[in-house]
Amino acid sequence: MNLPRRKFLHLAAGAATLPAVSGIARAQSYPVRPVRIIGGFSAGSASDIVARLIGQALSERVPGQFIVENRVGAAGNIAADAAVHAPADGYTLFLVTSVNAINATLYNNLNFDLSKDIAPVAAISRGPGVMVVNPEFPAKTVSEFIAYAKADPGKINMGTAGTGSMLDVYGELFMMMAGIDMFRVPYRGAPPALTDLVGGRVQVVFDTFAGSLPLIRAGKLRALGVTTTTRSAALPDIAPLAASLPGYDASQWYGIAVPRNTPAEIVDALNKHINASLADPNLKARLADLGSTALPGSSADFGKFVADEIQKWAKVVKFAGIKPD
Repeated sequence: MNLPRRKFLHLAAGAATLPAVSGIARAQSYPVRPVRIIGGFSAGSASDIVARLIGQALSERVPGQFIVENRVGAAGNIAADAAVHAPADGYTLFLVTSVNAINATLYNNLNFDLSKDIAPVAAISRGPGVMVVNPEFPAKTVSEFIAYAKADPGKINMGTAGTGSMLDVYGELFMMMAGIDMFRVPYRGAPPALTDLVGGRVQVVFDTFAGSLPLIRAGKLRALGVTTTTRSAALPDIAPLAASLPGYDASQWYGIAVPRNTPAEIVDALNKHINASLADPNLKARLADLGSTALPGSSADFGKFVADEIQKWAKVVKFAGIKPD
């Protein structure tokens, strides 16, 4: 599928050119009723926590109430479908995640096109994943792991959180860039994959910090590298995978979007309020607890970021021939 990246960036950069009848007055009075933030994952998930954090921050900053509504199912696609088809009036926000960027290519029967049907508002945060192995695994560095995999192709079992999941494509990107082959073992979520990794039934898992950090600190897992290009304060001694595999970069990220054609003055107002919230030390600290870093910027910045992510994961999905379960 050829993704219309130029059109998507145009939606972000061109929002200011939309008709603005009584725009200033509309932005000043917004919101006059509760605003819902639609998220695609269950209560208590990292996605849900981020949505509630930004919702609380906006409720404290804006004279209105921002309420999180979880539409769980189909790897976040149910929520995305509900959000993009909502009225473009600023009263439905969508928590866009890295999973949505993957889904844009993974699923070919969606009732929407993420690159055309949303208007990006603002990024919220970005955080690394981590490559972990059982402490008994012979490779102690990423370079040693790659050498081992090349010497014994197909003999390494990689546990994943399900076919096409964010953690699955982290591993697929690693295999594609390293030129190695591993046997994928999909689980229903990351926790059972980690359980089997600790038990030695699989040899490697690409995971979130939230899931693996306690096991790393307890010595039950060994971290080989973080998936972003910079080190993480939570694991300062662990180098990025890019140090051994130049160009590798994968992250779990979150941002806010609205249905396309939402008035530009509302998009601008939301962007300013979200960026002001991200400058608050308390919110920064809460995001850091999730292993994430605040990611302030313009709506155009976020639009470019999402477009780039869609293209990157499209290459991985196509290369690996990944199909949804």
